[in-house]
Amino acid sequence: MNSLGLAGLLPVAIFLVVAVGIAVFARRQAAAGTGGFVTEYFIGSRSLGPFVLAMTTIATYGSVSSFVGGPGQAWTIGWGWVYMATVQVTALFLLYGILGKKMALVSRKTGAITVIDVIRERYQSNALAVLSAAVLVTFFATTMIAQFVGGAKLFEAVTGYSYVMGLAIFGITAILFTTIGGFRGVAFTDALCGIAMIVGIVVLAGGILSAGGGYANIMDTIATNHPEMMEPLSGGNMPIGLYFTQWLLVGIFTFSLPQSVVRTMSYKDTKSLHSAMIWGTVICGAMMIGVTALGVLSAGVLTGDLETYGGSVDNIIPTAIVQTLPPWLAGIAIIGPIAASISTVSSLLIASSSAIIKDLWLHHVQAQGRRAHEGTVVRASQVITLVIGVVVFVLSIVPPDVIWKINMFAFGGLETAFCWVLVCGLFWKRATATGALLSMGGGVAAYCIAMAVGFKIAGLHQITIGITVALVLMVVGSLASKPADSRHLEAFFPSN
Repeated sequence: MNSLGLAGLLPVAIFLVVAVGIAVFARRQAAAGTGGFVTEYFIGSRSLGPFVLAMTTIATYGSVSSFVGGPGQAWTIGWGWVYMATVQVTALFLLYGILGKKMALVSRKTGAITVIDVIRERYQSNALAVLSAAVLVTFFATTMIAQFVGGAKLFEAVTGYSYVMGLAIFGITAILFTTIGGFRGVAFTDALCGIAMIVGIVVLAGGILSAGGGYANIMDTIATNHPEMMEPLSGGNMPIGLYFTQWLLVGIFTFSLPQSVVRTMSYKDTKSLHSAMIWGTVICGAMMIGVTALGVLSAGVLTGDLETYGGSVDNIIPTAIVQTLPPWLAGIAIIGPIAASISTVSSLLIASSSAIIKDLWLHHVQAQGRRAHEGTVVRASQVITLVIGVVVFVLSIVPPDVIWKINMFAFGGLETAFCWVLVCGLFWKRATATGALLSMGGGVAAYCIAMAVGFKIAGLHQITIGITVALVLMVVGSLASKPADSRHLEAFFPSN
């Protein structure tokens, strides 16, 4: 592929500079606040309005695999992959509808700042909190590696510059503005990233339609070359079982992803939540379905076989950008997937940092009857955020293949770990710490072992194994153990 040149790279450079500028602005706003550093840095002082709340949730949910790996699969499979992707319309609606209000009320009553704070308070178990933090950081690191790799590969493919250079440019930028801006900076930058994603989709759509001679001509080309791509089951490439498990994995159970759940603890008021639910659902649906559809339409322009495009579906969208757009427009289009990568990394970085600093270290200090100096907390929080980012950055230098599969593995692990622990904790009074420990530990173990050995039931994705085992263990473990003391449950299940 040819280099975009300086003109093509200029939009990317402007975007990254603006992102860092927003982080600095957010940091100054935080300094003027009165909520305390921990509350501000890890949850933005619970002050997000509807637009920022909606866009930060969308940007966190929409990772680089949504813009590269997913559309690449659609180029191979056809409209069946788009029909599968429609379930993503439900993501924000389920998140805000199921957990939104209850998480906000509980976190305000208990003073919780993180998802793990809520879990510890509900189950009164430090062991569960430590396990939650370990699971969270492990799967978040896996997801961040996929984002770093995906963004850098895209940069390399579209610009012609090296993979390491792309990794350094946007990786360092993401680490820098997350470390500086904290949760508020991440949320504000996510809003910018969400807008950039939409612009990137529109620009690339224009390029593909123009290069393919219009929508009707593109559809005729696809129907002639690959008629099976026009069918919902794609000639057997998109079986019902795949529909079912993907709907679970990227749709229904995404409401339990902790990086999204923490957003339900950060909004300003109920009006903001309701507005974010409506606008977020509309924008997320249009964005996810739109970018996946572009993968199918690319098949009417990129008519060679997969080997022609480097043998990986991850190369389809980068190739489409280069071949259908002039350099300056390609520079704008590339911002979309890079923004998706950066927004996901920043959200996971701040959540990983909070798990280590707030959920482990500060809790340990307070349990000993000591108080950490705020200056120490500030430095420790920023150092940990920086260290985690650097570690993930280093692990990304030698890239793994097929980033969407890596991302889906992490999604499944997090959903298995947190789904029933959160749902039962918030809505089932009989749920106990024993049940939650068994659910999280046993469910994740079953999921990871099944993934490692390739074991499936009826050809369904291993998420069905993990989520089922986790539910059974939660119910059995809770019923077999002593009920929780009702005094500790007042914030979750008020008596009046």
